[in-house]
Amino acid sequence: ALCGADAGAQARAPPPGVMSRASGKQRVCYFYDSDIGNYYYGQGHPMKPHRIRMAHNLLLNYGLYKKMEIYRPSPATFDELRKFHSDEYMRFLRHITPDNMGEYTKQMQRFNVGEDCPVFEGLYQFCQASSGGSIGGAVKLNKGTSDIAINWAGGLHHAKKSEASGFCYANDIVLAILELLKHHRRVLYIDIDIHHGDGV
Repeated sequence: ALCGADAGAQARAPPPGVMSRASGKQRVCYFYDSDIGNYYYGQGHPMKPHRIRMAHNLLLNYGLYKKMEIYRPSPATFDELRKFHSDEYMRFLRHITPDNMGEYTKQMQRFNVGEDCPVFEGLYQFCQASSGGSIGGAVKLNKGTSDIAINWAGGLHHAKKSEASGFCYANDIVLAILELLKHHRRVLYIDIDIHHGDGV
């Protein structure tokens, strides 16, 4: 999750349905792609995107959705992804599938795709959805229409510029930080994962 607010920002009326800071309630935007839970890393793999769907269902069942604006993220474009990642690496992710991975043996080794970071159906679309939510959240923060942005499909902090790592292929966090830096001099990144966010 990303959060931010400019202390010196001018007060303006929030859009309909969004709570204002003056009321003491923070405006929360939440990004969720209903297809995210369909991606499958493979039998026995600890990364299970269906958990994102489970978290979403909890949010619905507890009525938390009433306290936030929910958006379906726009998929991150190739150009957006390459603001951090190399062109060659993104082209590789865009083209590789379980059916053609035999043709990409050298590139799989080079880009660290294999056991921890397997090739699965819709891999590139998964990267687009995950990154799109975090970029979208950063845009909302930059525009001042939200105080808090949530993207449970994000947080893929191990992905490097030209390498997958630790179940992560595209680093949505870096992409969101780059978006925030368009309007803010500095961004404080706090990672609460037990593992080091080495890609950030």
